[in-house]
Amino acid sequence: MKKILSIVLTVAMTAAMLVGCGSTEQAGSDVFKIGGIGPITGGAAVYGNAVKNGAQIAVDEINEAGGINGVQIEYQFEDDEHDAEKAVNAYNTLSDWGMQLLLGTVTSAPCVAVAEKTYADSVYQLTPSGSSVDCVKNDNAFQVCFTDPNQGAASADYIAQNNVGSKIAVIYDSSDVYSSGIYEKFAAEADAVGLEIVAAEAFTADNKTDFTTQLTKAKQAEADLVFLPIYYAEATLILSQANTLGYAPTFFGCDGLDGILAVENFDVSLAEGVMLLTPFAADAKDDATVNFVTKYEEKFGETPNQFAADAYDGVYIIKAAIEKAGVTPDMSASEMCDLMKKAMTEITVDGITGEGMTWEATGEVNKGPKAVVIKNGVYTAM
Repeated sequence: MKKILSIVLTVAMTAAMLVGCGSTEQAGSDVFKIGGIGPITGGAAVYGNAVKNGAQIAVDEINEAGGINGVQIEYQFEDDEHDAEKAVNAYNTLSDWGMQLLLGTVTSAPCVAVAEKTYADSVYQLTPSGSSVDCVKNDNAFQVCFTDPNQGAASADYIAQNNVGSKIAVIYDSSDVYSSGIYEKFAAEADAVGLEIVAAEAFTADNKTDFTTQLTKAKQAEADLVFLPIYYAEATLILSQANTLGYAPTFFGCDGLDGILAVENFDVSLAEGVMLLTPFAADAKDDATVNFVTKYEEKFGETPNQFAADAYDGVYIIKAAIEKAGVTPDMSASEMCDLMKKAMTEITVDGITGEGMTWEATGEVNKGPKAVVIKNGVYTAM
């Protein structure tokens, strides 16, 4: 009797497990499950919350318009605190949820870590803002943003072509793939276009609160422009400390500075005149940008930055690739990935971060950068 009872219980448990798996597959068979990963707490939270919010607006618009080929989107975003290990944990959480497509991650180092997981699992990945070339080294991953080398070269070209500065200092994070990647390409392109770099001062993640030494060397070298290929948190400290030193060069950065105006307790007047290259200007007057900015401000009470715009475009890029590939929600994530990879090299998307965007098989996007300057506490197109 004990043996019979044991067999009956085993069969019952197995049946229950099979029913659970079947219900999970069926629950995801009539929707597209898109996951997102990024920092919504911690020092880079401005980026992650912008991506989460920008993507949500696009998801809501698409669902209200009838979905993708009549299929609704489910969207779930997980916090990684700008930490690679936590980003992998977030990916595992989304996998358990049934994620089929990933819009993420937001920052480069976590994105590189997650890219190894999506490649191993054959999951399509589109990062809105992970700009390291290593984010897209595998054939299943694509970018909405510019790669770090492209940002570095474009910055040097812009400074040279518009005579923004004659003596250049650079302050960068040598321990960060985003910052060091931009710096290396910037330095090479600066040499090619005749820019004079009079100081190149590094810091690391272990020493990123006191920039007096770097700023003093830049000042002593008489640099009239300081290039900052870094994130906004460190940039606020640099601007504050430069003001204390009485040093007022032109500060020029890349997309990592986008978000500096939203830092709590930062005197935004210190950012007046800061220039940066970005694919998005919130004060643009085209209908698509005005519509997005209006909805974002109404829903979240603040002006969207480039990260929000890249994520908004990212959802529509996924939609375009799904439609081109003929993907259906009952396919496995691996089947979707195989079709989406090919479709990404065949689509053209007009978005608020670029018109006529196309993608290389390498995962890199083709679109033009825009320059903005901070005037009266807002980003203004140049």
